[in-house]
Amino acid sequence: MTGSIVTDLEQQVRDDETVGAERPHALTSILGPAFVAAVAYVDPGNVAANITSGARYGYLLVWVLVLANAMSVLIQYQSAKLGIVTGKSLPQILGERLGKVGRIAFFVQAEIIAIATDLAEVIGGAIALNLLFGLPMFLGGCIIGVVSTGLLLFQGGKAHRVFEKLIIGLLLIITFGFVAGLVIDPPSAGNVLSGLVPRFTTPDSVLMASSILGATVMPHAIYLHSTLVNDHYSAGREKPSIKRLLTGSKVDVVWALLLAGTVNLALLVLAAHSLFGVTGTDTIEGAQQAIVRVLGPGVGVVFSIGLLASSLSSTAVGTYAGSQIAKGLLHYELPMWLCRVITLVPALLVLWFSSNPTMALIVGQVVLSLGIPFAIIPLMRYTRSAEIMGSWRDGLGKHLLCIAVGAVIICLNVVLVYLTLTGQA
Repeated sequence: MTGSIVTDLEQQVRDDETVGAERPHALTSILGPAFVAAVAYVDPGNVAANITSGARYGYLLVWVLVLANAMSVLIQYQSAKLGIVTGKSLPQILGERLGKVGRIAFFVQAEIIAIATDLAEVIGGAIALNLLFGLPMFLGGCIIGVVSTGLLLFQGGKAHRVFEKLIIGLLLIITFGFVAGLVIDPPSAGNVLSGLVPRFTTPDSVLMASSILGATVMPHAIYLHSTLVNDHYSAGREKPSIKRLLTGSKVDVVWALLLAGTVNLALLVLAAHSLFGVTGTDTIEGAQQAIVRVLGPGVGVVFSIGLLASSLSSTAVGTYAGSQIAKGLLHYELPMWLCRVITLVPALLVLWFSSNPTMALIVGQVVLSLGIPFAIIPLMRYTRSAEIMGSWRDGLGKHLLCIAVGAVIICLNVVLVYLTLTGQA
């Protein structure tokens, strides 16, 4: 089996070099998958965390966001690389190498993670609709579910490029919605730069830094990115060479996560500059109300629109990831509507029964944290494997760097879970 895989990869390299030499592909034709995956980094949960951080500590934790974004670039590129070289997704490779019991167990934990992820997206969208139109939370959640399902109709086959463009369009709306406040009330460049100096002031600021770093990498974004790089060409478009795809993917990942990082940084800086010391910003509703009080209703509306776009895009991408996880691990392609129902129903139940959706988000974040090692560890192992990657496998230096980054993320999530369960978070 090993010899066959390596031989196939070597033949692919020779074919790729020939095709790449004869038909050069424009770099822009490769861009797109990372922008879809980047939506995971600007979901409603991140919105609340960044605003809370800025409102409590000012510019203190700017350096944490910059570090977090740098780590996410590495992890997402590794996922893209695995998909490009093998032509398979991370869940698909896992499904081929695990036994039946292992595949089912892995699927169950991944599905629980998908439900926890969708919890934040749907609740965030319901809050946005409540802020914009005064709709009841449960009704808002139902609307988010219906509209996000409509977005998924454009996923797959020839329509996949349309899906990419819709998600990227929503990402641009998110960017505008969350950056607008900085245009109205721009901060001092010196203050922002001062936040790049690594430091803490109180034990609680260390906890907040752990929360930001621990939530950097979303498991579903790792699983999905390895799929997106191949679905990008699912409509029968000719694939560039592996070398060309890897080069293009580096640009794709850097630009996409630079945009997502800018949005997160803008949220933190906005809060640090305009909301520092303002109480009641620990929830999304409280943050929006504080923005309205300080910057005016216009900025509050634009912020809510950005939050709505964040919810719609992230919940659609999350459901897409769930379908690919099921396909890879169960060797069966679940209908997209069923994947949507599986993750949507728990969120709607929370909106119907819970009087404090924010607490549900906290519990969901803990569950989400537990799933990160299951995605990062196999990714690092497979991208180092000569059997799977052939001559494209990671060198020792890069592998050690990936281990260090993965260890930081996993350890911080363990700390965050412990502090949350013991009531210290």
